Amino acid sequence: MEASRGSAMLSRASIEHLATKGAHNRLLSQQVVRAPRRFWRVVAAKDFGETKGSHPSLDAFRGSSVKHKAGLESDGVKRIVSGLSAAAVALSLLTFPENALAQALRTTPVKLTPAEISTVNLFKENTPSVVYVTNLAVRRDQFTLDIINYPQGTGSGFVWDADGHIVTNFHVIRGASNLQVTFQDQSVFPARVVGFDEDKDVAVLQTDAPKDTLKPIKFGKSESLQVGQSVYAIGNPFGLDHTLTTGIISGLNREIASSNSGRPIQNVIQTDAAINPGNSGGPLLNSSGSLIGINTAIYSGSGTSSGVGFAIPSDTVVGIVDQIIKFGRVTRPVIGISFAPDVSVEQLGLTGVLVLDATPGGPASRAGVISTKRDQYGRLMLGDIITGINNEPIKNSSDLFRVLDKCKVGQQAELEVLRGEGAVKLQVTLDDAPTRQQMQIPPALLQQLERQRTPDYEDP
Repeated sequence: MEASRGSAMLSRASIEHLATKGAHNRLLSQQVVRAPRRFWRVVAAKDFGETKGSHPSLDAFRGSSVKHKAGLESDGVKRIVSGLSAAAVALSLLTFPENALAQALRTTPVKLTPAEISTVNLFKENTPSVVYVTNLAVRRDQFTLDIINYPQGTGSGFVWDADGHIVTNFHVIRGASNLQVTFQDQSVFPARVVGFDEDKDVAVLQTDAPKDTLKPIKFGKSESLQVGQSVYAIGNPFGLDHTLTTGIISGLNREIASSNSGRPIQNVIQTDAAINPGNSGGPLLNSSGSLIGINTAIYSGSGTSSGVGFAIPSDTVVGIVDQIIKFGRVTRPVIGISFAPDVSVEQLGLTGVLVLDATPGGPASRAGVISTKRDQYGRLMLGDIITGINNEPIKNSSDLFRVLDKCKVGQQAELEVLRGEGAVKLQVTLDDAPTRQQMQIPPALLQQLERQRTPDYEDP
């Protein structure tokens, strides 16, 4: 093909495509003829369908073809287009390069399924509500000795309200000297800690971002969730901001231990949506785009997603966040004791919570709960063992926390304790303690407890 003629010959695939629009759907031939200069090259076919007079160049070509018949034969073109009773390809089409024309003929618009459209819209609507949280620690530069903010961790969070409150996990901000939040438009603002609940791994921050930047997330209910329904997680795994993963609810009413205090978190949602480092603190959404949980933990031997992720239910989160915003901390009832680890109690062959110490002046102390102590001969005297609260059985510390979470500060509760060989009931008024610490039983004390409960015990 000569470049000076500025034309290109249609490919067979392109002609077949055009032929399908004809009356008979049969492509008979493809011929290149030497037409007058103004036509350059023309591709003709038979039985394209009756289109007489449909294009000005067709009539011109019919009139000029007879006049140039002798010239065509003298140039060595022996084959003549026979039975020209239909359309020819217009000159305007022939001026496109072959690949451009073929591409134009083959291109079709991308069609999304209704499910895909719903997912795309969910991501677009909720992404502005998700933020990237950076945990900064103060470090001294080893070369310049300047004090700098050094990123020591990252996570996710989401906008709670129009006042600039940001909700995330406590372990995301733990140990931070300064905090920064990054929004979808890549604007960065400093944040300050309003309060946190380390037992439930929830923290509330606040930033002075402009009102038009803050888009609060839509709340949903977690009490009506069902196994198998679709869920969507938006977060910043491995620093890849605003990433969407999808899955289903794999299980409900799970219980995990808080990575901060060891206190159990009940009614946790299990999901197979990919949750990786950096997703912590991000929202877990239902198919309506409503918040149903905060992504908080994964079960994995490698530290990356293994298809078992956990989220704190939104019903739990709402109560905690409302208290933090209102009081700056969570008010949670306590009975004012320190107790032995469950494994130690099991080794003694007991069921319940063994009281090691009752805080002086605390609820348990006021009610007359007896602590573990030594007698005048140095022998350990076991304290009370809590076996029930408000007629609910207490078999271990998880049961104790679960029952206390149902109570309120100032409420009067009935303790059932095992004292010696008998059972005793005590009335206790629950107090609020902002800080609580579980006393760990020393190994030496554990050995003495085992000796006392098992007289036939012998040292190896």
